[in-house]
Amino acid sequence: MEKKIYKLEKLDCAECANKLEGAVKGTEGIKSCSVSFATGKMKVSYEDGTDIDNIIKDTIKRVEPKVKVTSEDDGEEEEGEESTKVRISEIITGGVLLLIPYLFNMPSAVKFVMYAAAYIITGHGVLWQAIRNMAHGEFFDESFLMSVATLGAFAIGAYSEAISVMVFYMIGELLEDMAVDRSRRSIKALINIRPDSARLKRDDGTITVDPADVEVGQTIVVKPGERVPLDGTVETGKADLDTSALTGESLPRAVESGGQVLSGFIDTNGLIELKVTKDFGESTASRILDMVENASSEKAPTEKFISRFAHYYTPAVVGLAAIIALIVPLVTGGAFSEYFYRALIFLVISCPCALVISVPLAFFGGIGRASSEGILAKGGNYLEALSKIDSVVFDKTGTLTKGTFKVAKIVPRNDFAEEDVLRYAAIAEAHSSHPIARSIEEAYDKPIESNKIKSYEELSGTGIKADTEYGLILAGNDRILHEENIQHSDCDVGATVVHVAVDGKYAGYITVADEPKENAAEAIKSLKGLGVRKIVMLTGDNEHAAHNIAEGLGIDEYYPELLPQDKVAKLDKIEKEKQNGAVVFVGDGINDAPVIAKADVGMAMGALGSDAAVEAADIVLMNDTPYDVVKTINIAKRTHKIAWQNIVFALVVKAIFLTMGALGIATMWEAVFADMGVTLIAVLNSLRTLKKSGK
Repeated sequence: MEKKIYKLEKLDCAECANKLEGAVKGTEGIKSCSVSFATGKMKVSYEDGTDIDNIIKDTIKRVEPKVKVTSEDDGEEEEGEESTKVRISEIITGGVLLLIPYLFNMPSAVKFVMYAAAYIITGHGVLWQAIRNMAHGEFFDESFLMSVATLGAFAIGAYSEAISVMVFYMIGELLEDMAVDRSRRSIKALINIRPDSARLKRDDGTITVDPADVEVGQTIVVKPGERVPLDGTVETGKADLDTSALTGESLPRAVESGGQVLSGFIDTNGLIELKVTKDFGESTASRILDMVENASSEKAPTEKFISRFAHYYTPAVVGLAAIIALIVPLVTGGAFSEYFYRALIFLVISCPCALVISVPLAFFGGIGRASSEGILAKGGNYLEALSKIDSVVFDKTGTLTKGTFKVAKIVPRNDFAEEDVLRYAAIAEAHSSHPIARSIEEAYDKPIESNKIKSYEELSGTGIKADTEYGLILAGNDRILHEENIQHSDCDVGATVVHVAVDGKYAGYITVADEPKENAAEAIKSLKGLGVRKIVMLTGDNEHAAHNIAEGLGIDEYYPELLPQDKVAKLDKIEKEKQNGAVVFVGDGINDAPVIAKADVGMAMGALGSDAAVEAADIVLMNDTPYDVVKTINIAKRTHKIAWQNIVFALVVKAIFLTMGALGIATMWEAVFADMGVTLIAVLNSLRTLKKSGK
C-alpha cells in the first residue's frame, strides 16, 4: 500500500472538504482518504499500481472544480496570489458597471446590457458551481441558494440588488478566504518545527543533507542558532537548548554528553554532536506535525452536529422560501411579486457557511494553540470532552513525581553485605528502563556484569527475575517475594523499596526516595478550582509512599500497590461513579498504557514517557509537567466556548433576519450582511482560539 499527500488550494469550507473526502473514498483502489479543511491537505492511502494523481485530479474537477491540487512533493507555491488579483478585478469591474447606469442617463436596453454584464462578471463562478453541483445531484448548497436568489431578483427587474448581492458576496468570500488563510498560517507558525536540513558528520568533514536521508546510528552536527533536525543522544559538546517549540517553556534546557535531545529544539549557544536515535519519520518533530495535522480527522461532537444540522437546515429553508413565495400570497391575498422577493431575501440570508466554516476552524485553532504550548491533542473530540470533567486520575511515579529516584538506604539480611545487595540488584535491573533501576545503577557506580545474565524477565507490577551465573536473582516489591515464596521479615518498611533475593534466599532491601514535581501541588489546587469533582492517584508503590505523596499534594483519593490490571479495574470503578463529565487519566509508563487507552481522555507525558503510553494517549504533554493538564483543560474550555459563541451568534442573527425577510422588513442589503457579514465575524472570532490565554 502506498501513501501520498496533496495540497489543496481554494478549499474554503469544511463541507467541501467532506464532499471531496467522501468522493475519493468511494473510488476503486483507494484504501483511505482524509481531507483537512483546516490545513488544506489531503492524505490518501492506495493500492500499488493505482493511477492516484489522475484519480485525485479527476475527482476534484468533478466535485470541487475551483480547488487546485498539487502534490506535496511539488514544493511550496505562491498560494492563490494570481486568483486573488483576478477576483479583485472582477469585483471592481462589476461595481463600476453597476454604478454607471446610476451616474449617466442611457436607454433602458443599454442599462440592461450593462447590468447583465456586471452580473455575469461577478456571478459566473457561483452560477457555474451551482450547475456542476446540480449535475451531480447536489441542490442545496451555498452556490444553489445564491444562484436562485439572484437570478430570481434579476427576473423581477431588481437588477441592482441582484448584482449587489453578487458583488458583496465576492467581497465577503475574499475576506473570508483571507481570514481562513490567516488562520492556517498562524497554525503553521505555531507548529513550525520541522527542520529543512541536517549536517551529517563524515570522515572528511560535514555535508548538508535532507534529514530523511540520515540513518539511525549516524552522527549529526548542530551549530548555535540551528534547529535540531533529528532525535539523538549528545556524543560531544554541551549547549543550552530552546525547547519552547515543543514544550511551550521559555527556560532553556542544558545538555551535555549522554543527554537526550529531541528534534525541533533550537541550539542557542554551543556546538554539539548527536548520535541519531530515530529516523526522520519517527522523530519527535515529525510525529508532532503528523499528530496536529491528523487531528482534524477526529471531529468534535459539535463539528459533527453542525455538519448534520447544515444537511437538514438548507433543504428546510428552501422549502420555507417556496412556501413564502407560493403559499403565503394565496392565503393572504398579497402580491406574488412581493412575496417572491421576500423568498429570495430569505434564501440569501439562510446560507449556513458561518457555521460550517467557523466551528471547524475554532477547534483546529484550539489544537494549534495547544501544540504551541507543548500539548498535542489527537483530535477536536478530545478537546471537547475536556470542556467538562468529572474526575482526573494520575499515575504517581514520573507523572506527579520527578521519577528521579535516589538510593536512600541499603539493609542487608541473612549474612549478605550491603555491597552484595546493591550488586545483585544492579545486575537484575541492568536491562530495565524503570527510573528505580536507573537509581540503583547510579548508586552502584561500577560496570554492571550484564554478561552474567543468562535470561531476563520483567514482571509487570512486581519486579524482575534474572537467571544469572550467580543464581536466580529476584528484585522488586514485596509481592514478588510472596509469589516466589521467599521467606522474609521485612514487608512494610515505610518507603519505596526494592527487595532482593538470590536463589530463594532473602538478601535484603534497598529504599529509594522520590519527590513531587515542582508544580504538582499547584496543578492539583488549580484542577479543584476548575470544578473537577474528584482527583485520584493510582500507583504500584506501597501504602506509606503513596500516602505521603497524596497527602502532600492534596489528592482526594489514592490506591497503592496496584498492578496494571488493577489500575484498569479502579478506573472502571471511578468511571461508573462519575456524575457528569469525562474521566481523565494521566500517566507516563508502559504499564499505564492500558489505563490511558481505557479512560474517556487519556494523557501521556511525552518527553520522558514510554512510546506505548504516547501511542495509547489521546493527548500528549511534551513538557512532562502536571500543570499542563490544567493548561489543556483551559484551552479546551475556551475553544468549546468560542465554537458555541459562533453557533449561537450565527443562529440568532440569522433567525432575526430570516423573520425580517419573511415579513418584508429586510432588503437584499441586510440579507448580504446576514450571510457574509456573519460568516466573517464568526471566522474572525474563531481566530481567538489561537491566542494565548494565560495559564
